[in-house]
Amino acid sequence: MRPFSIKTKLGTLVVVSVFITTGLLMIAVRTETELRFITVFSVIATLLITQFVAHSLTAPLDEMNTVARSISHGDYTRRVRGAGRRDELGDLAGTINRMADDLEAQDQHRKELVANVSHELRTPIAALRAVLENVVDGVSEADPETMRTALKQTERLGRLVETLLDLSRLDNGVVPLRARRFEVWPYLSGVLKEAQLSGAAAAQRQGMPSGSGRHTRTDVHLHLDVSPPELTAHADAERLHQVVANLIDNAVKHSPPHGRVTVRARRGPTPESLDLEVLDEGPGIPESEWHRVFERFNRGTAPGPHGPDNDGGTGLGLAIARWAVDLHGGRIGVAESTRGARIQVTLPGIP
Repeated sequence: MRPFSIKTKLGTLVVVSVFITTGLLMIAVRTETELRFITVFSVIATLLITQFVAHSLTAPLDEMNTVARSISHGDYTRRVRGAGRRDELGDLAGTINRMADDLEAQDQHRKELVANVSHELRTPIAALRAVLENVVDGVSEADPETMRTALKQTERLGRLVETLLDLSRLDNGVVPLRARRFEVWPYLSGVLKEAQLSGAAAAQRQGMPSGSGRHTRTDVHLHLDVSPPELTAHADAERLHQVVANLIDNAVKHSPPHGRVTVRARRGPTPESLDLEVLDEGPGIPESEWHRVFERFNRGTAPGPHGPDNDGGTGLGLAIARWAVDLHGGRIGVAESTRGARIQVTLPGIP
């Protein structure tokens, strides 16, 4: 039994009341005091002690009720005092305060999500509207270049909506995991080649920034390092593609001109497990930002050159990468690096 628990306090109250009554009875016997006076004194003393103990128990409950009512009405700023008490009420106060902290964080996240989604949707819609208004008003002709600009913004809008739908599906847990065994070298080689082709194709469509989450850099060299060359892994190839592609995209965007991005793969500690690293030569990620890197719509605050044509993306790529790794039961995080940023991914392999 805890020394300061409510049960201990109530037990102490009973013992003290019995001692007071017994003591007064002994005094009454020795002094020949009338029993009725002793009874009155015993009742008064017991009531005073009981009132003191009851107040120490009910006052925190009243405060908790007030705070809980405020939380139910959307006020997440109130907190319960007495979380440092060493009894069950202290535990309950701490639990309510942690619940309020979580709800306040979720409410803030929801507001930021709505604001960011509104901003991300407004930009391509405004650009597309401007293009179409110019065509309708006769300011510009509906030539192929104008239509390409409109198509680019439509594609950007479609990609953003598709990404948001992916996030909605993963939040609802309706995305299945189809793991299989595959050879790492040819698989990652294909992902890197696709990233290079995607960047080159985007760079050819010069004009308004795409904002699609895909880079437009062609000056950054992608390097693949797999050891041993016959390395195999067991994972969902499609989900792993999301992880690697988004990490490469993020690394390329933050690379200096003519920089180098390295994708390194090694065998993990368990059968068919995989350790992946993506390294760049950019400004790196401040340690204070490590815990926020994989948050949705977080574009980072790292100073330094981010290369040409970097629009920052939507801030959803790394959040999707974290989700895909979590779906495998793996780990993803930022690691220390002497130069640039270093993202580590660990997939557990065969369960």
